[in-house]
Amino acid sequence: MKKEEKIKVINDLTLKLKATKTLYLTDISGLNASQTTALRRACHKANVKLSVVKNTMLSRAMDASDKNFGEIKNVLKGNTSLMFSESGNVPAKVIKDFRRKLDKPILKAAFIEEAIYIGDDQIDTLAAIRSREELIGEIIGLLQSPAKNVVSALKSGSSNLSGILKTLSER
Repeated sequence: MKKEEKIKVINDLTLKLKATKTLYLTDISGLNASQTTALRRACHKANVKLSVVKNTMLSRAMDASDKNFGEIKNVLKGNTSLMFSESGNVPAKVIKDFRRKLDKPILKAAFIEEAIYIGDDQIDTLAAIRSREELIGEIIGLLQSPAKNVVSALKSGSSNLSGILKTLSER
């Protein structure tokens, strides 16, 4: 690869890193062509972009971006593939689902909304993270619950009150 091509790749990668809030670094070495294709299809279905990069180019792009990737640079050894996503938990779910058949991909690190997760043991934690939409839905449900309780209490109270008044008038 010529120097101009490398600079272009680093610049493109820097733009992607600046734009993303969720980044997973994984190791997919050892997968054959059909397994890699299956992983790419699973990522595509989940709206996760998968790309393989050279560690030195990724390191330079991380330096050029405005984000603090901290300890992530320490895991840039061996084969590295990147997973970009809008949601913090979707790549972890794709990885866990794919691992039902194989022992790959292995999570090296994840960068989610400025939080850094290092190591494959973090995959369950990452899969359990709720997306923004899930949290908003949960909060709305919690806010609606007291209002529903008050309305139902008023409805049931009116029937109880009328029943009590009717019983008293009959006596």
